[in-house]
Amino acid sequence: MPDPFVHLHLHSEYSLLDGFCRIEKLAKLAEERQVPAVALTDHGNLYGALAFSKAMCEVGVKPILGCEIYRTKGLHTAREGQEKLNHLTLLASTDEGLRTAA
Repeated sequence: MPDPFVHLHLHSEYSLLDGFCRIEKLAKLAEERQVPAVALTDHGNLYGALAFSKAMCEVGVKPILGCEIYRTKGLHTAREGQEKLNHLTLLASTDEGLRTAA
């Protein structure tokens, strides 16, 4: 049997203009495919964290919470003459890490 796959970068309907999957459907698919864990890394927010955690736990899949943040020098609104915005994916490995991200 091949090693299980764990998706560590996924956007839900809570990623405005960039979300793809619905959390309930994702949980069912993860259960069907016997995925041991899935990470939620919505853009710039943790709004789906509770629904995601609940849905994954109900089907026996370990939820990993994270967030994809924007990284830039200076203010994100002052774009003239600055480098482009870069994305950085953060995953919380502990409750303390999650509280720090929130």
